[in-house]
Amino acid sequence: MTMLVHLKLNFIVLCFFTLYLLLPFTQSTDVKYCGQTDEYAVKVQGVEILPDPVVRGKPATFNISASTGQAISSGKVVIEVYYFGVRVHTETHDLCEKLSCPVSAGNFVLSHTQTLPGITPPGSYNLKMTIKDDHNQKLSCISFNFKIVFGSLVSAS
Repeated sequence: MTMLVHLKLNFIVLCFFTLYLLLPFTQSTDVKYCGQTDEYAVKVQGVEILPDPVVRGKPATFNISASTGQAISSGKVVIEVYYFGVRVHTETHDLCEKLSCPVSAGNFVLSHTQTLPGITPPGSYNLKMTIKDDHNQKLSCISFNFKIVFGSLVSAS
């Protein structure tokens, strides 16, 4: 079970990084801020998950659309994945490995694609993403839900 939880978390973290800005969304995911939106220097406009729902064993992409009013020279992205309310995975990435630093003021998209292992349990998951600057100050914090299904439950269209 521990290996299965670890595999799930890795997939979720990678999928979350596939999310991000400036893309017209055909299907948008509801995003909630961890606190008041005016507290954050980075504002998230939306999250797109492709495919939605995520199909285990197949590539999934998360695109996060965001904007900032200030340049960001460096930082980190912390991703936590929850399954039935239990944190099953935590991952930290250098922001400059996901985006070209410095990130200029304006719109940007943070994307990540990953293939979830075929043994990942289907169900509802919650992903929490926190972006921090190089002084460990919180620039943004969001969470959103997504589903993982068996491949045979999704119709090919």
